[in-house]
Amino acid sequence: MTQAAKLLYTARTHTGGGRHDGISRSSDGRLDVKLSPPDGTGIGTNPEQLFAAGWSACFEGAMEIAARKRKIELPRRSAIDAEIDLVLDDGAYSLRARLNVSLPGLDPEIARGIVDDAHQTCPYSKAVRGNIDVTVTLI
Repeated sequence: MTQAAKLLYTARTHTGGGRHDGISRSSDGRLDVKLSPPDGTGIGTNPEQLFAAGWSACFEGAMEIAARKRKIELPRRSAIDAEIDLVLDDGAYSLRARLNVSLPGLDPEIARGIVDDAHQTCPYSKAVRGNIDVTVTLI
């Protein structure tokens, strides 16, 4: 981190039991979820769903910033459908992602620019860049 960097927030969670029968709680108590495997057995969510929710929320914020720089308001019904795949390939686990972005009512060229800018600035997009296969589609 550079000297000019300013820490904005630190998320703190405690997780026990992992994805098969675990729990994850935030230090402020606002997150308290049961964890279960992605195969649908058990009660609770899984890390891939949590990652999809976090990334899509962050991406929406990055789109708002990109739109504001263009002096454009995002449509009220803008939405992101995030899909995170857990992949087993040759004995190794990895992730693959698709972000399907809807910006109804915006000119497609302007919408594409907002989506592209958001993908360059969103912290989640930056974190996975070059590490997993990502497709961002304007729908």
